[in-house]
Amino acid sequence: MKNKHIPVVTFFKVYANARRILKNPLPFHRENFEKHGDIFEVQLGRKKSAIFTRNAGLTKHILQKQHRKYFKSDLQSKDLAKYIGEGLLTSNGEKWLRQRRLIQPAFHKKKLQTLAATIKNEVKYELSKIQPGKTIEVLPFMSDLAFRVVAKSLLSYTDVGNTISRLQEITEEAQKTLIKEIRQPYKKWWFYLSGKIKNTLKTTEEGRNLLNAIIEERKCSSEKYDDLLDMLLESRYEDGTMMDNEQLIDEIMILFIAGHETTANTLSFVLWLLALHPDIQNRVLEEVSDMDEEISFMDQFTKYPYTKQCIEEAMRLYPPAYFSDRKAVEDDEYQGFKFQKGDTILISFYEIHRHADFWEDPNTFNPDRFKAEKRKKHSDCYFPFGAGPRMCIGNNFAMFEMILVVSELVKKYQITTNNNTVEIQPLITLKPVNANLKFIKR
Repeated sequence: MKNKHIPVVTFFKVYANARRILKNPLPFHRENFEKHGDIFEVQLGRKKSAIFTRNAGLTKHILQKQHRKYFKSDLQSKDLAKYIGEGLLTSNGEKWLRQRRLIQPAFHKKKLQTLAATIKNEVKYELSKIQPGKTIEVLPFMSDLAFRVVAKSLLSYTDVGNTISRLQEITEEAQKTLIKEIRQPYKKWWFYLSGKIKNTLKTTEEGRNLLNAIIEERKCSSEKYDDLLDMLLESRYEDGTMMDNEQLIDEIMILFIAGHETTANTLSFVLWLLALHPDIQNRVLEEVSDMDEEISFMDQFTKYPYTKQCIEEAMRLYPPAYFSDRKAVEDDEYQGFKFQKGDTILISFYEIHRHADFWEDPNTFNPDRFKAEKRKKHSDCYFPFGAGPRMCIGNNFAMFEMILVVSELVKKYQITTNNNTVEIQPLITLKPVNANLKFIKR
């Protein structure tokens, strides 16, 4: 055991629980947090281990205050990167900093204002497909909506039935393979020998080729689209050069995954929670009933504070990025816990967001937690978009889209459900499985 202060969960216990961990590791994590406290070490076999934590102070220490001492771990910088490339999400060090400086301006609120009309149009088009009175599983519907919004905003691409939907299939297949690698690291040799990894890599190469064709088509076009691809193509590094196609593809792959999955998941959870709590849904209705069709990107955040609070509370209960990971690149210490260079640390946002030390009635859906006067109280234990320099670059884009979807739906429909509970599926992001809803015309 590397650190005598940190309890250890043996590899034998991990192996004995392999089947349930593969399906959903969160109950296993909860059991160990309850038994060992807010930090413990898990043996993963072949002298490998990972430190798990739900300590909010340590989380801020790693992600924000001492972020230079911690890089993204091999789970992202190698395992995930081999499928989606070395972009903002998966790169480290100088490369990450160079890319962040290049891409950040494209996600400034003033830049995103140019995309507001596009986002609104796509949201309204997709919501027009709702069949009132029919019960549907909401996640596939929200996933298609969010993917369409990203495809249009990023690429101004309308070929949703072919190229874009194929990209969606490819990213989902890569995730499923990666999840098996992460949760069963002792079987990685089998994934290689069986050809599973090789086949997934071949599929992701198909996706890269599809994106390369779109990029080349855009480069040859004289038309301006004012979308994110235009912004990325016009961006320049400090030496005056632009991103090459390979790097562009890496960034676009990541924007597709991060830009649609987390949004679709959160929308599904918040709509189900509103259906479960009609009183809260009615408060949203009161707020959005006089919705201005011409509202600006910036106004969306200030004119609908309670709608935003509902989304924030849903992201507390069901954070789409429910964990993060870091690898220590030098020795460090936090309140008596010693971390050695090379240690992998997994941060459970899911557990932090439900920790009784930080939240009153932590399992209750209560949007009033996020009233303006209460925000500061939770600022050190709430990480819906991460924290520090690597906080999600698309957080404003996502929040605007989600406020728009929720306000449009609640204004037009009463949302109901017969599902008092929802099954969660933790993949790369946290998904609801059986969030079945009915939309009744108001």
